[in-house]
Amino acid sequence: MNKKQQQTEQTKKRIADAARALFVQKGYKATAIEEIVKATGCSAGNIYYHFKSKEGLFLHLIEEWNREWEDNWLAKESLYPTTIDKLYGIAEHLADDQLNHPLTKAVDEFFNNAEKASDIEERLNEMVQGYIDFNRQLLQRGVDSGEFKVKNVTGLAIILDALMLGLNQHTRRMEREEALAAYRLAMDVFLHGIA
Repeated sequence: MNKKQQQTEQTKKRIADAARALFVQKGYKATAIEEIVKATGCSAGNIYYHFKSKEGLFLHLIEEWNREWEDNWLAKESLYPTTIDKLYGIAEHLADDQLNHPLTKAVDEFFNNAEKASDIEERLNEMVQGYIDFNRQLLQRGVDSGEFKVKNVTGLAIILDALMLGLNQHTRRMEREEALAAYRLAMDVFLHGIA
């Protein structure tokens, strides 16, 4: 990486770090670009150059969170020998992450904001497709190892994503142990059904 690229990355990081702190403190809607300008000493034009919009900046922070989540999961995935064990491990990992991540409330606010530019919608759709692909690959490993006998792995990957998304919303006000129990129950139902 040359000096210009290093400066660009340092500027992006400085903007992202300052914006993250403001979004955590004030929420998505209440944080204005002018406040990020003031916190970073960068011009609004510089912020827009790097992130195109407030939405683009916030989406960058969500993508960082996703990478962090995946890195943390991959570091402990080997602790779970079977795909079934991994599903329970992922559920616990998701529960803890959602309950403890400082951006959780701002992310909820962002996703509930109905107005998003088409490029942001496209990036969000790609992100969701990444979650489904992650689930599909994990479930396919379970099929390949003989743990699961299913034909529609993609359909189950979508259902698993929807289940985790719903749990994320419903467990926000729960204590940790209650939330973990809800995630474990959801995995029980997903893996074994209710009939």
